[in-house]
Amino acid sequence: MTSTTYQVTGMTCGHCAGAVTEELKNLGGVREVNIDLVPGGTSAVTVTSETPLDPQSVAAALDEAGEYRLAQ
Repeated sequence: MTSTTYQVTGMTCGHCAGAVTEELKNLGGVREVNIDLVPGGTSAVTVTSETPLDPQSVAAALDEAGEYRLAQ
């Protein structure tokens, strides 16, 4: 298992966190998603998965969930 924390912008509420969690859990091998929500700021999203995830796959899942982006 591996855990990676991503910095994500665009989340403002619990609904946003739920949408992001749902899409990330659809990625192969993801076991757990924890979000430290910072409304309107940069939130820490920690993903525990069987193997490291491709950052492009994470970015695509965020896009599918809504207007959420990996922080640069």
